[in-house]
Amino acid sequence: MCCVCVSGPCIMAQPVQRSKLKDLSGRQIEEPRGPGPFYFFGGTNGAKIVSNYCESRGWKRIYNKDREDFNLKWCETKSPAQYSNFREGRQLMYQIPNNKVLTTKIGLLSSLQQYERVSSRVSHGQALRLKMEEFIPTTLRMDVREEREAFFSRMWICKPTGMNQGRGIFLLKSKEDIAAFRLKLKHMEDRRFNRKMHYRQPQAYIVQHYIQNPLLLKGKKFDVRSYLLIACTAPYVVFFRHGYVRLTCDLYDPTSKNLSAHLTNQYMQKKNPLYSQLKEDTVWSMESFNAYVNDRFQAAKDLPRDWVLGAFAKRMQQIMSQCFLAVKSKLDCRLGFFDLIGCDFLVDEDFKVWLLEMNCNPALHTNCEVLKEVIPSVVVETLDLTLEIFRKIRGRQKIFPLVSQREFVHLYSAFSTTEKSSTELPKNTK
Repeated sequence: MCCVCVSGPCIMAQPVQRSKLKDLSGRQIEEPRGPGPFYFFGGTNGAKIVSNYCESRGWKRIYNKDREDFNLKWCETKSPAQYSNFREGRQLMYQIPNNKVLTTKIGLLSSLQQYERVSSRVSHGQALRLKMEEFIPTTLRMDVREEREAFFSRMWICKPTGMNQGRGIFLLKSKEDIAAFRLKLKHMEDRRFNRKMHYRQPQAYIVQHYIQNPLLLKGKKFDVRSYLLIACTAPYVVFFRHGYVRLTCDLYDPTSKNLSAHLTNQYMQKKNPLYSQLKEDTVWSMESFNAYVNDRFQAAKDLPRDWVLGAFAKRMQQIMSQCFLAVKSKLDCRLGFFDLIGCDFLVDEDFKVWLLEMNCNPALHTNCEVLKEVIPSVVVETLDLTLEIFRKIRGRQKIFPLVSQREFVHLYSAFSTTEKSSTELPKNTK
């Protein structure tokens, strides 16, 4: 064996068993050998961007998921096995193992509720943070009987807690919808306690108040995808970055039963028959969004100029900071763990900003021109920052300033005496 230390952490090269590995097209792959450095990519989301990044720096891709001599491992789905042989301080691993405390609906809700309870006790009544009601639509858990019985009077959007891309989401708009859902929940609970049946944990749901007065862009509903980067967990170094705007293909109709009129993500919009014609119109850059708001709403709503790039950005940073602070004592912290999280925001017609959800392994597809501009730069800077911080910590060097920091905005550092916490940001989004 030999010791590998080329453009990355030092890893012991291991003999590779000859196995018939195949790529996604079914072609047989010859596993690379030699000194490395090596990277492993599992899945397809962002594969080309990450591979181009690594290979342009002389890294070699390995395909055997059981190999332990990787320098970087990027998998779109997590499994306990991939963390079992992780070498802290010597390898980089995408996705914090228990990021579900932030990136599932129930995980985020529970973390924020707990943080609010603790903060209210230690702040002695002082306003040191946002209240959840200021940025999270009223949300109830369907696995808690008291909350389940409290929701039967309003229009709600129902979401499975561990899914993304709009999968499993449905609206509860009428008494009939609610009655049917109530029956479904009762059936699920009956099955849970019926010992004669094979036990299976039922799908957990939350219901969330449906915001019926969203701000519209050219008559269409939209939301904003931004990014939270936890570039390091030991110590914490956290960043914010702008993303892009996602619009529906159809004009907004609150009475529509078509989910693609209510959910803006590309997974849902691709189901629309008009998507191929309107694809480029379903994603805007933040600069286009800013120009539109300046032109259409600045005077009418008495907004400051460049509200999108100014006050709105600050509000998103404030909300993200609070969400991170709610989980920072819960996340697994090991040198080498990093995570890129997609954060989705909705703006209502009063220009109030709502956090819809936070997603692990955010979509890194580049199927339209705006995404071709945004996504690769997000991934490249994510890896640049993560690697620079990792190397500086291993070398016991001062972390800041960061040569690779370009579009990402620093939110929090555990070692800083002047942490940029959520409490430093203005509450008034106008």
